[in-house]
Amino acid sequence: MKDMLNLQEAARAAAQALLPKAGLNKQREISRLIFEICKRDDTAPADISARINAKNFEQAKKELLALRYPISFKTAKRENFYLPKLDLQALPDAEIKREEFYPKNIFIEKEVLNSPLAQRALKLFPKAKTEILEKKTFCGSENYSKRKENLVIIKENFDFVKPCPCTKNCFCCGYNLVNLGFGCAYECSYCFLQQYQNLHAIVLPANIKDFLDKIEKKPLRKGPFPHIRIGSGEFTDSLLFDHITNYSFDIVDFFRGREEYFEFKTKSTNIDNLLKIPAAKNIVVGWSVNPQNVIDDAESLTTPLDARLAAAAKIAAHGYKTAFHFDPVIIHEGWRANYLSVIEKIKNTVPAESIAWISIGTLRFSRELKKCIESRFKSNTILDGEFLLDFDGKMRYPKALRKQVYETLAPALKKAFPGTYVYLCMEEPDLQI
Repeated sequence: MKDMLNLQEAARAAAQALLPKAGLNKQREISRLIFEICKRDDTAPADISARINAKNFEQAKKELLALRYPISFKTAKRENFYLPKLDLQALPDAEIKREEFYPKNIFIEKEVLNSPLAQRALKLFPKAKTEILEKKTFCGSENYSKRKENLVIIKENFDFVKPCPCTKNCFCCGYNLVNLGFGCAYECSYCFLQQYQNLHAIVLPANIKDFLDKIEKKPLRKGPFPHIRIGSGEFTDSLLFDHITNYSFDIVDFFRGREEYFEFKTKSTNIDNLLKIPAAKNIVVGWSVNPQNVIDDAESLTTPLDARLAAAAKIAAHGYKTAFHFDPVIIHEGWRANYLSVIEKIKNTVPAESIAWISIGTLRFSRELKKCIESRFKSNTILDGEFLLDFDGKMRYPKALRKQVYETLAPALKKAFPGTYVYLCMEEPDLQI
């Protein structure tokens, strides 16, 4: 962490030495480019500035862009390169502590104080300080890393069932979402919640029955699949807190015998509740998967790949369906071999007939999240890739690189799991497989 702060200052000094008469905004762009090149290549800012022969800002920026974006520099438009102010101290560092979730404080809305969830939480965490909220007045910590200290149990009144907020101009798979929680105990460096979540706590609704009632009454979209698909996992991991909520009992019971498919999206192995009850064929447990080196680098506190696949095998043996999400695919040295190895591991661990669907999606994120990632995870490697502002305003790998990923993984998945629906998540229609 300290090395990155030193590198930031050295990059600023190099930019000043290179273009001493340039204005503040121009200096910021130059220092960012020098910083990103040096971080990626493990080199010194002085070495980079010595390679620049330019005498003015435009030429210096052009030469630095060519060094920073060797793949896309010649084809990308200048406005696609995002060069915000470099500020590694904008946010506190992420706290990577592998420990059992145990909140220091429990806040319960008065209306759901006697709910099964609230009473269960009080028994599970007897040492936590408890406060009863008359209204939704909870104010969490300003530090996102402290969110696990606060558990908030509420009655949800509005956000029940909705279409998946597919990015504009992307191919839509027709997914439907229920938001059974807000906040996650994992520390994935690419997670949008660290930039999006302004209530720094774990929030769980106590009125699961209301969610199920809305599913019963609300028209749901279907998409290209033979069945309507509904899932949880947008704002939290679907199963990480299931030993607290027991949501899975109610969900499986509700969907048993119905035509819709329900998916629990997870990176956890918290499947005990699901194994305690008879399986339903339209209940899917979907795991996000990545090579173990990516999990180690970018998915802190999550379970290892082998543990996820072992849990998937248990779920399949019990009679549930499984799913796998190669999302986000993170391009790195050796990515082809590493991701093909994941496919082989799934093939050797999980029965193919249990797999309901498989998605693929490359890493993408908002421009605001870039600054959040580099501030909270100063030594991250995921931002070393070439990310440009793309068709939807998000930062993405160049289209040619994304195409390489899909042309590698999609055929391998279809060969390994013939008959399984394989699709791209939040991608341009002309890249669909």
